[in-house]
Amino acid sequence: MSEEQSPSGIGAQLGHYRIVSLLGAGGMGEVYLAEDPRLGRKVALKLLPKHFTGDADRVRRFQREARAASALNHPNIVTIFDIGQVESTHFLATEYIEGETLRERLSRSMLSTAEAVDLAIQTGSALSAAHDAGIVHRDLKPENIMVRRDGYVKVLDFGLAKLTEKPQDPTTSDAPTRVNSDTNPGVVLGTVAYMSPEQARGLALDSRSDIFSLGVVLYELIAGSLPFSGATSSDVISSIIGKDPPPLARYSPDLPPELQWIVSKALRKQCDDRYQTIKEMLSDLRELQEQIQLKSRMERSLSPESAGQIVTTGSQETVATSQVSMRNSNEAQIRTTSSAEYLITGVKQHKLSAIIALVLIIAAAIGIVLFLRPTNTEAAVDSIAVLPFENNSNDTEAEYISDGIAESIINSLTRLPNIKVIPRSIAFRYRDRAADPQKVGEELRVSAVLTGRIVRRGDNLNVSVELDDVRHGKQLWGEQYSRKLADLLAVQSEISNEISQRLRSHLSGEDRKQLTKASTKNPEAYQLYLKGNYYTSKYTIEGFRKGVDYYKQAIALDPNYALAYDGLAYNYSNAIDWAMVPSDAGPKTKEAARKALEIDETLSNAHVSLAIVAGWYDWDPATAEKEFKRAIELNPKEARAHGFYSWQLAVMGRVDQAIEEADRAVQLDPSSPENYAFRGFVFLYAHRYEQAIEQLRKGVEMDADFWMNFEYLGRSYEAAGRLVEAIETYQRALQLENGNGENWANLGHAYAVTGRKAEAQKIIDHLKDPTALSYVSHYNLAVIYAGLRDKEQALVWLERSYANRSCLLVLYIGSDPRLDSLRSDPRFQSLLKLVGVEELKN
Repeated sequence: MSEEQSPSGIGAQLGHYRIVSLLGAGGMGEVYLAEDPRLGRKVALKLLPKHFTGDADRVRRFQREARAASALNHPNIVTIFDIGQVESTHFLATEYIEGETLRERLSRSMLSTAEAVDLAIQTGSALSAAHDAGIVHRDLKPENIMVRRDGYVKVLDFGLAKLTEKPQDPTTSDAPTRVNSDTNPGVVLGTVAYMSPEQARGLALDSRSDIFSLGVVLYELIAGSLPFSGATSSDVISSIIGKDPPPLARYSPDLPPELQWIVSKALRKQCDDRYQTIKEMLSDLRELQEQIQLKSRMERSLSPESAGQIVTTGSQETVATSQVSMRNSNEAQIRTTSSAEYLITGVKQHKLSAIIALVLIIAAAIGIVLFLRPTNTEAAVDSIAVLPFENNSNDTEAEYISDGIAESIINSLTRLPNIKVIPRSIAFRYRDRAADPQKVGEELRVSAVLTGRIVRRGDNLNVSVELDDVRHGKQLWGEQYSRKLADLLAVQSEISNEISQRLRSHLSGEDRKQLTKASTKNPEAYQLYLKGNYYTSKYTIEGFRKGVDYYKQAIALDPNYALAYDGLAYNYSNAIDWAMVPSDAGPKTKEAARKALEIDETLSNAHVSLAIVAGWYDWDPATAEKEFKRAIELNPKEARAHGFYSWQLAVMGRVDQAIEEADRAVQLDPSSPENYAFRGFVFLYAHRYEQAIEQLRKGVEMDADFWMNFEYLGRSYEAAGRLVEAIETYQRALQLENGNGENWANLGHAYAVTGRKAEAQKIIDHLKDPTALSYVSHYNLAVIYAGLRDKEQALVWLERSYANRSCLLVLYIGSDPRLDSLRSDPRFQSLLKLVGVEELKN
């Protein structure tokens, strides 16, 4: 570590971080490998140069940008954990990536076209997530792109480019970014070479600047050199603004013409002539990737020994080749490349005769006529993964459509006999990833994979779907639907029916009814239901409120919409003593769940809602267990049913069984952070704190934005005596969900037991303020008073909790170590008996 920035070296402390080793240094500062002992993880610690951090206004702007970047949650974006300052040293703590920068990768060898396209897609996916959040990178270059050992891309330094900007004139808050192009003769600044023309000229920037920078990176990956060069940075800027780059074909004669077109469009000087969104560029790159993969499969089969086989099978293989979608007729003339031309190219590369090429062309034509006619010798497809559809609209609100279509198809196909359907919770982990169906099929061990994308423009909707047999590497079916938004329900039904036929599931009349059972025939109700699902999945108080509103609107349009009642019941059950008064949420849960089951008794999740309300509101463990068992009987692979059942078993004192159920939830869906919350709670309840910490950390690693794992992790730290870590973790939970009174109470109790009584009292005042939060459980106030050693007030609020039928009371009172100071009091023991909870001894 430089003496200018820190008086210590390797092995020293910077705040609570312990420096392990130097990873690198550059114009934006030194980067160290460090350890965060609070969470037991490695971090990359970037120390920012003093010539940037000496300006307070610049630092404030950087911190604002970095905080926004820290909210990004995407598998291709490096996570920002912390922004801090120790004396005069400013630092960032980020996720530590084991791998190499793209610059280091380029220095070893040239990349293949397929590798270059894959890296560009992953990088573009990261930019797409940032742009959706209103963040422009500004400094995309190979040095800021990490490649893990498994080929996974991680984009670094979102927000850091803001630090290099000169201070703005205080009278013009939106002053454009200016670039200092002064440098020594002969020195080319790497960052300058990746700037867009508008950035080089100091004009205002938007997301299209990043598209240009990605085009430069992609050009370099293919050509091995930059598209714009010069002896000085001024020369480079002049080239960027006024010169066209050399054609990529000069460096790679066999380059697909589509790739030349994609790069050329990304590098257009006028931002209005470029791709307008990164999603548009990603769409073209992914279509090109599909062509490259198909061509590769064909080339592997184009040998003299297999030539005869190709004549008979080529028709099905060539059907999968499609032209990249055209933006307009002029662009179409540039880009048209037919499947037959690809076949001929492949044949030439293998020195096969022109006669075989002609036969292949004929086979392709025949294949179109005989489109995907199944043969009796092929094994029927018996399993499928429906991946989340890509939202290629310039509209993040359309995500409820892309997610909702996939989820509806999953729900429909789950009802079919003898077909294994991957649950939504597992399939949706591929969201925002450039997923190769072949790899997905191998990972999930399924026969078929359905992918799709949607584009919404006003009331017009375009849906593209493709069903691939991943066992044989061929397309089973593909279709495009251009409809009005009001036809969304019809599109989803058509897709589900088509898939069932393509899977060759011999459906009886009853089976066909199962595809649409519990659904609706009202298109508008269906859209509202999808919106309800979208907001409910956020698992926040605001999300649940919006979910309830949309489900109610759907039911108003179709009073027999069982799935809408099911969703409504789930939201109400989660709101009991968390977002709503139990006496309001409990009966509403039962009413909605029972209505759903009157229409369709086989809805597993409706039984889960009845089980929750029986255990949490009615305090009737026998009925709760009966409903949980029925839910699991109907759908043994529903992880959430096992997870909630584990909580009920823990409260009933059957800890070993509770652990088994929590384990089952994780086994069914090891990628869901919610399942680690279930497991962590059970270990916390059983006073096995280190095991709880281990499980909850895993959940945090899965999803750093899921507040519930932070809540229970903080409580586990506190129970284990690790109070500093507990407070920091509670604070993180509050950052993620500050409308939750339980998160406030956890922090208030920790403040109380560490002697920060004034801060604990402020939280009590906050929770008692009727304008602060929509609802606060009385149990939460009892917990803080217990931390303050105010036994009388603690017992008063516990008694009020009992009168209010608090679900937190029934969930926690039997084991909560924060109430240990009250357990010897007869009034506390009386409450235990009234609630009917068995006290779990340490």
